[in-house]
Amino acid sequence: MAEDGYDQFDEDEPDGIPLSGKKRLFSKELRCMMYGFGDDQNPYTESVDLLEDLVIEYITDMTHQAMEIGRTGRVQVEDIIFLVRKDQRKYARVKDLLTMNEELKKARKAFDEVKYAVP
Repeated sequence: MAEDGYDQFDEDEPDGIPLSGKKRLFSKELRCMMYGFGDDQNPYTESVDLLEDLVIEYITDMTHQAMEIGRTGRVQVEDIIFLVRKDQRKYARVKDLLTMNEELKKARKAFDEVKYAVP
């Protein structure tokens, strides 16, 4: 069963960090998202931890892939766009978020100009 070298019931992650000692970065947000998608208001901690492990693994993999394309060793927005270009849902979401970010930058700049304008 454990042909790949990992014990099925191993309490350590492959990188050697114990599961209980990991700092959970997205627990609060994931709990809210899970509730929004129909889970219980207080989902099981194990479910949240599993989902967080999957999210962190996905982010890590995408970051490593992005570092290999474009300028090696650096992650740029264009690299992420390139990686998600074939997944229409992800591509559309990235474009929406980038557009919203630009609009927020313009709004902040306009607010600062009004705030610091001398009458």
